[in-house]
Amino acid sequence: MTTAPLLSVENLQTHFITFDGVAKAVDDVTFRMDRGETLGIVGESGCGKSVTALTIMRLIKEPPGRIAGGHIRFKEQDLLALPPAEMEHIRGNRISMIFQEPMTSLNPVYTVGDQIAEMFVFHRHMRPRQSWEQAVGMLRKVQMPNPEKRAHEYPHQLSGGMRQRAMIAMALACAPEILIADEPTTALDVTIQAQILELMIQLKQDTGAAIIMITHDLGVIAETAQRVVVMYAGRVVEEASTQALFEEPLHPYTQGLLRSVPRMGQRARHGRERLAEISGVVPSLYELPEGCTFHPRCREAEKICRRQVPEIKELGGGRRIRCWRRE
Repeated sequence: MTTAPLLSVENLQTHFITFDGVAKAVDDVTFRMDRGETLGIVGESGCGKSVTALTIMRLIKEPPGRIAGGHIRFKEQDLLALPPAEMEHIRGNRISMIFQEPMTSLNPVYTVGDQIAEMFVFHRHMRPRQSWEQAVGMLRKVQMPNPEKRAHEYPHQLSGGMRQRAMIAMALACAPEILIADEPTTALDVTIQAQILELMIQLKQDTGAAIIMITHDLGVIAETAQRVVVMYAGRVVEEASTQALFEEPLHPYTQGLLRSVPRMGQRARHGRERLAEISGVVPSLYELPEGCTFHPRCREAEKICRRQVPEIKELGGGRRIRCWRRE
């Protein structure tokens, strides 16, 4: 008997209607995750990672955005079918999100303590004094230096690493079952990146939360995730366990991503360091090529790749791929 997944995303489609046309930012995305799991979603900028996360949270602004199809099932609930009031009690409470840039995500006119305390007031119906004590406790939990003082400060008074810790404290305030982390280490220096990742791993172990880790950094995925979903131009092109993906990537795009990662001792001819690259550019979502969207950049493309969109295929062992060459 198989247990139901904690989160199941099925054939998700999110479009943006603009003067330039319809951009299919998320196009037929399907994946699932289990309790306590860390799922990585990787791909170049513009591939649909963040839009997928915002769609799960029901934070797509309509218009210009529109959830055009699919289902998002959290346990037995279809999140896309919930009234806005019911979704508000899930968002930030049972499913939380750490946004990409805390400086623009935190409210500049409220102290970080007030913003964290608001989570306890809204979702736990605590009194102001009790909610403030809980907010300071959360800052202490995420290892914020001098949490009593920092709780009274505004976002602009904190460093980038401190703001990210405040965002994590807010996201974990109500002990969510799922935490979505959208590029949680972007714009932080290497030392702070390592501290934030270590903090998230520790907090996951303490709370048992499942994590969706969205990033373009394959090193972060290797360190944190059990499974990986690779996206390109709004579609899932490969899914596998982290170990299988790094040991034997199957999709040409995944292979290109891994070849582009710097390695110790990597040198080209004449002694110059040289990174492999994926030729070409990501296609415009308004003018996607026919067939496989990756074929203009693929070294293995054949005639069928240029004519027909490949369906995503199950290969067994939780592995999936969208590629005619790997049929």
